[in-house]
Amino acid sequence: MQRHKARITIAKRWRLALAGGMLGVAFAFLGGCSSDDGTHARLPDVEANAQADIAAPKDDKLRNDIVAVVNDAPISAYDLRQRTSLIMVTSGIPDTPEMYKKVREQAFEQLQTEALQRQEAQKKDVTVSSVEVNKRIQEIMEDSHISKAQLEQILARGHVTMAALRAQIASQLLWQRAVQMEYAGRINISPEAVDAEMKRLSESAGKVHYVVSEIFIAVDNPDQDAKAHKDAENIYDQIRSGAPFSAVARQFSQSPSAAQGGGIGVVYDGQLAPELNRALAKMKTGEISQPIRAVGGYYILALHQRLEPYGTKIDVTKPEDRPTPESLPLARLLLPLGPHPSPRLAENALRVANTLAQHLESCSVMPKLVKQIQGAVFMDLGKVRLADLSASIREKIVKTDPGSPVQPFLSDAGVEVFMRCDKAIPKLQAFQMPTREQVENQMFEEQISAMARRYNRDLKRNADIEIR
Repeated sequence: MQRHKARITIAKRWRLALAGGMLGVAFAFLGGCSSDDGTHARLPDVEANAQADIAAPKDDKLRNDIVAVVNDAPISAYDLRQRTSLIMVTSGIPDTPEMYKKVREQAFEQLQTEALQRQEAQKKDVTVSSVEVNKRIQEIMEDSHISKAQLEQILARGHVTMAALRAQIASQLLWQRAVQMEYAGRINISPEAVDAEMKRLSESAGKVHYVVSEIFIAVDNPDQDAKAHKDAENIYDQIRSGAPFSAVARQFSQSPSAAQGGGIGVVYDGQLAPELNRALAKMKTGEISQPIRAVGGYYILALHQRLEPYGTKIDVTKPEDRPTPESLPLARLLLPLGPHPSPRLAENALRVANTLAQHLESCSVMPKLVKQIQGAVFMDLGKVRLADLSASIREKIVKTDPGSPVQPFLSDAGVEVFMRCDKAIPKLQAFQMPTREQVENQMFEEQISAMARRYNRDLKRNADIEIR
């Protein structure tokens, strides 16, 4: 029964990766400020007719120009351009020539891999219906709180067709089912194995733990090491340029943790490979590591939280109970709504702002993130005397931790996001033991991950790929 539960949980996680997870927070950033009644938040490049069809290139040569052949299956220049743009617009990657070139290389590799996976699914008579793809698209819209028109607007900004999105979703669904069919019943997580892992966790409870996300790029054989390293460096550059870690992980990470934006949960000191553990020990909360070579390939780690040993007493002093200085360095982000915005528009803009605030790790990140929202305004206010602020804003700032964003609120100018730019106080938390079911789910995920990587590696090893 426990093994069955674990399998269902992992399958659900994979479905989430294909739905809202695949496209990440970028949809919330880019599409959330439009209301279904046609009113917009004065975002200049968002036009009501932005969903206009751009299905096929005017130049037939672009569609017919073949850039690769994978076991007799062609990949066209048009397919490559569409996938590259899809990744950029849904991952929040800055649209610069340098970034486009790097993403294009990754998209090219992704299309080749998907071609092999589709062929394998076809051999197994695995199919995906239009209804199933429609369901995934509906989940994307629900998870991102956007309408179909807004989804089409977002794609249109990158000159991406709905067909390109549907093709990626269908490919992922086919591969998911092929893996499940290949390995169904082969994974056996015994109660004794779970007991042993629970014991190991209990014995490690006195160690420091880390809440970590990963992006994993596999090295299937030594000849691919240089290319994998280059891919990992390109991904690292994209994150440094402002692309959200979770969105990039969902697109490029070759681990099932991609379903959670790369999140692998809590690990204790010494649990990961020595190379990864040494990097974590040196990282500060909120930091992203450079690519790290470890067993199986390259890893990029994000440290979200350091957890003190189990039982550590944590100070729970509230921000308002700490001494407040006369002045503070502040930054401000504004989503202009214009005069008399509709309630729906205001609600959508607040939702966008709340999503944005969750990704503000420092004031230095704000100028990068604001570029992802057409019409948004960023202001570095410098050091501000709190007495010069309105009573309501002052109260919100006092109740906010140093280095953290103030809860977004609606003003006459639009939706406001203030942020304290003073040095953040490390937020200490103590480790809590996971449940037995959580441990079993993690063990199942590790096994299915290893099997899926081996499956994919074998497909590539036996493939005939011609690059043109």
